Amino acid sequence: MKQFAFPKYERLLKRSEFVQFTNARQKIHTAHFILLWTYTEDSTLKIGITVSRKVGNSVIRNRVKRLVREFYRLNKSRFVMAHYNIIAKKGAEQLDFQRLSRELANVLERLHK
Repeated sequence: MKQFAFPKYERLLKRSEFVQFTNARQKIHTAHFILLWTYTEDSTLKIGITVSRKVGNSVIRNRVKRLVREFYRLNKSRFVMAHYNIIAKKGAEQLDFQRLSRELANVLERLHK
């Protein structure tokens, strides 16, 4: 069961960690998400999730974050060792887990190419 965990050391928590993505040249846009990533010297896998107020109120934003965290937790092996920031666009609140998973899985496949 530990392989499906999402411990704190795999999360981007500090503002300074998110700021490193401001000039990220590596990004992929989809209909509902923007995936930014940077490779790091320590070769660790970390993920941050950003959902702005444009997406909805706090209940909706937290739901989107929960769905993205669940996708990450179940698909950790698809991620390359890097730091990621997944930004939800307006309209992401309408996705169910199946559609969200399909969209993010396609992004990760494009990333591997």
